[in-house]
Amino acid sequence: MSDSDSHIVSSFDRDLEALQAHLLRMGGMVEAALVTAAKALEAQDLPAADTVITGDKAVDALEEFIQTEAASLIARRAPTASDLRLVLAVMRAAHSLERVGDYAKNVAKRTRVMGRSAPVDGHAGSIRRMSALVAKMLEDAQLALVRKDAALAAAVRARDVEIDQMYNTLFRSLFTYMMESAGSIGPSMHLHFIAKNIERAGDHATTIAEQAIYLATGSRPSEERVKGDSTSATV
Repeated sequence: MSDSDSHIVSSFDRDLEALQAHLLRMGGMVEAALVTAAKALEAQDLPAADTVITGDKAVDALEEFIQTEAASLIARRAPTASDLRLVLAVMRAAHSLERVGDYAKNVAKRTRVMGRSAPVDGHAGSIRRMSALVAKMLEDAQLALVRKDAALAAAVRARDVEIDQMYNTLFRSLFTYMMESAGSIGPSMHLHFIAKNIERAGDHATTIAEQAIYLATGSRPSEERVKGDSTSATV
């Protein structure tokens, strides 16, 4: 390999590393937004909720930057098949993170709508714990992607069942509250939609993990993703 070719390869590697660094930065912003939104709900901290809402613009801007840089990288470098898979995986992961940022913003918006009305007993704390687990799933899924760590990605994928089970428990409990007290219907509905947003955020973490598995092994997970959401069968 000539010095010129070596320089081109080194420059391309730096571009790939920068792209992945931007993804991890975006992931950190989204994880913080999700956790902050859930804590704001539990504490009824409206300024914190406002911070999440306004901060979503920065998440959207970074996602657009990553997509533009990735497209430019493909056009300028004509990457090999393996490198192309990495760039495409980063683009898809950035899109998933942008959606999670929207879910965090939705949680914050519903916190504002609920205002100072007392959340249904104990449920805000459960939502906070659920959001912390999803944030950790997101962090590990991104690390699995940039490290091409199939084992870590598979572990993230398996943890989605726990999130679904937590959502099921919240749904049934909130449903019971609504049946027993008409006055709890409003806040219970808001909490249900908040929990659903966080459950969907967990799905996006799992999607990133599945991309990491494909990147590391060259094949999709052979078994179907186990889903623990049974609310569609709840009467």
